[in-house]
Formats: sequence, structure tokens, C-alpha cells
Amino acid sequence: MAGSRELRHNIVVKFATPELKTRELIARSILENGPSSALVLSERLGITPAGIRRHLDALVDEGVIEPREPRIREAGRGRPSKVFVMTDLGRASFEHSYDDLAISALRFIAQGAAASGAGAVTAFAHARAEEMERKFHLVTKNAVKNSALALADFLTDEGYAANVHELPIGVEICQHHCPIAHVAAEFPQMCETETEVFSKILGTHVQRLATIAHGDGVCTTVIPNNALSNRTNQATPTKKQTKGKASA
Repeated sequence: MAGSRELRHNIVVKFATPELKTRELIARSILENGPSSALVLSERLGITPAGIRRHLDALVDEGVIEPREPRIREAGRGRPSKVFVMTDLGRASFEHSYDDLAISALRFIAQGAAASGAGAVTAFAHARAEEMERKFHLVTKNAVKNSALALADFLTDEGYAANVHELPIGVEICQHHCPIAHVAAEFPQMCETETEVFSKILGTHVQRLATIAHGDGVCTTVIPNNALSNRTNQATPTKKQTKGKASA
């Protein structure tokens, strides 16, 4: 897992020309790092501000991204630069895990679920969360376990484009992509059980503040300071983890 962590490529590359490849690079940067201004994108990708703005305009016209006012404004500064965020259409262009989800559901059914209706959905959501927990412990056996950083790294490898940064109230895990967003929008049990397994993995209380499935731009889970006070394995986020901190 050396180097920067990228989302898994499970789709046919749609971008062929250098122009379109650059637009994909910009779109992916916004997807993985959250709301970004033209200046931030220019510095991050090494593309001139004029070139970035031209590609941003094209991506906006295509409905892949949209401009928004930043949530945080710096005191004493002029009008803040707009930030660009991924639209639902834009997210649909990137990786999803619906095949994996369908296989898991079929295996669950084949094993003979006793519940029916909504109960069966909840039972499957719990089974999926337990499998996520099992896989986390398997792949992190040689790493620092039960830490926000380890969980974010694991989620990134699973296609969630996650990173960690500190807040005045605690530590926040941000997931900039959701491979099962459309499923979770119809069946919120998927998000609920995912939050529960985060709490189990971290061994402490967590609070989910936003989800892509509910229309938010990012999934955010906060580990409050009071929950961290007795823990000694919460390291300061590395440059790799904090590079995607949203500018919004």
C-alpha cells in the first residue's frame, strides 16, 4: 500500500484523449479530496490556473461537478473562492461495488435467512458489517489496529476514498465516495450497521454526522474527544491522510 492510495479501477476507462484524461484527473481529485477550489486543484495537480478553470468549466457543463460557496470563510479576506464538489452524476462515473453487494446478498439468502421483509434487510446489513469487521482485522493484522488512521486506510482500499483530520471536538473520518450509495439511499440499514461496526472496530462511541446516501457531499463520522481521552493509539494524522482535508 505504498504511495498515495487511489480508488480501485473497476470500470472501463471512458477518457481517451489527453484533454479528457486531464478532466478525469481533476474530477477524481475532487472525488477523493472533497470540495476544492481552482487554486487548490492547480497546486495539487501542477496544472496552470487557467488550464484548471477551463477544465472545471467543461466538467460543470457536463454535470460532473458543481460550484458552491465554501462553508468556512477567512476573516479579513475578500470574497472567498468557490469550491467545486462532485454531483450524483459525477459519482456515478466512478467505481461502485454493486456486484460485490449482490453476491453477498445471494450468499446470505442461500444460507437461509430466517427473517423476512425489512427484518431480512437489517439481518443482511448486520451480516455485511460483520464481514467488514472480519476483513479489517485480517488486513490490518500487522498494522496499528483499532485506530482511526487504520480504519481510513482500510476504507480507502475498499473504495471509499477516506481520510482523517482533527476537529476541535475530536477526530473525523471522511469518506468522499460511497460504492453502494444508491443501495444505502433506499435501505438506510446499510449506513446504520456500518456506523455500528466503526464503533466496534475503534472500541469507542462514534457519531455519524452526514452520509452521501442521504444527499450530503461526504460521509462524516466523528470520534468525540471524550471518547479518545483514554486511548493512546490515536496518532496525529499523517500528511498522506490529511492531504484530502476539505477546503470547504
